[in-house]
Amino acid sequence: MKTMPVKKPWGPVALFLLILLTGEPVSRWLESAQTVHAAQDAPAQLAVLKVEGAVSTPLALTADDLAKMPRTTATLTSDGATDTYEGVLLYDVLVRAGLQFGHMPAGKGAPVCILATATDGFQAVFAPGEIDPQLAGEKILVADKENGLPLPDRYKPFRIVAPQDKKHARSIYSLVKLEVIKLPQ
Repeated sequence: MKTMPVKKPWGPVALFLLILLTGEPVSRWLESAQTVHAAQDAPAQLAVLKVEGAVSTPLALTADDLAKMPRTTATLTSDGATDTYEGVLLYDVLVRAGLQFGHMPAGKGAPVCILATATDGFQAVFAPGEIDPQLAGEKILVADKENGLPLPDRYKPFRIVAPQDKKHARSIYSLVKLEVIKLPQ
């Protein structure tokens, strides 16, 4: 564990009063005024994206897991600034979890929805047809990089990037869970 020095606030008047009142030698008080060590913040927990619900293979993906999957980029423009995000298509993450796309009976509609949840409880919903390449095929990312660098702390551990949305309300940051919810028929 790393430590950082913290000095005790012994002022000359306080030392004088302690010596006068206790009769202890000066060297003893000076020794006790030496640097003490305080623990720094505990190491950050490993960031994990849970993929659960109506999938055949629930997942707990780390940044290393995402780095090994096919990568792509998308850009978001907000408040006059354009940022390029890098990550994995939401489609690829869900296929890895066993969600089958393109196998829905005609006329029955999509039997599931995808609920993305952030650390603060903020949620966004996606329909399978939005991300299925055989249908709308929108390029929605689970991003772990912004402009070639790791995500800023406020966006970690992962961010959903939905560049086709006009207001980017579903481009949520601090993503920790994707849940596939089976809809009633």
